[in-house]
Amino acid sequence: MYIKDIAADLFSEATQAAVVIPTPFDDIAAVIETHRPRVFRFLLASLRDVDLAETLTQETFLRAWNSRSNFRGDCSVTTWLTRIALNLVRDHTRTHRFRFWKRASAQSVDPQEIAAYLPHPDSPVDSRLIATEQVALLWQTVSTLSDRQRTIFLLRFVEEMELSEIVSATGMPLSTVKSHLYRALTNIRERYAELTRKTI
Repeated sequence: MYIKDIAADLFSEATQAAVVIPTPFDDIAAVIETHRPRVFRFLLASLRDVDLAETLTQETFLRAWNSRSNFRGDCSVTTWLTRIALNLVRDHTRTHRFRFWKRASAQSVDPQEIAAYLPHPDSPVDSRLIATEQVALLWQTVSTLSDRQRTIFLLRFVEEMELSEIVSATGMPLSTVKSHLYRALTNIRERYAELTRKTI
């Protein structure tokens, strides 16, 4: 009788372990529809390459689907997708191929082409027009930042993520995020003022 009880308990535990816990990523089509514009916008702003941003956007959702069982709900879907996208950006910046295309795109990408993707689609039309007109000048200032400063700046002000979400997405301590954000803003203000004076 005792052995039967143990066997029953083990069977019960094995059955429970086999149960797949549902995640928001089970309905990947809905996740893509909701989050694709934001992921693409972040990747485009980070990489300044439309084709590469499109490719990595698709890869972000493919990885999210393949690793959906790892999603524990300890952060938002947006934060988790951003973490995946950020890791993809880091992977690509380490390769020689990316460095080649980065140099090539610096010569060929029109800032006006990128500008259409950067303003948030929910913004009023006049705000989008202003953002589009100034994005080339602003991008010159953002492109002078270090990789970490630029990433944190984009997550905070383009993607409008809270500091806690940035901490979760990047894996950096809050103090480091704040420090990089402060330096980014200081550098942007100084550089933007300098560029504005040159254009007047």
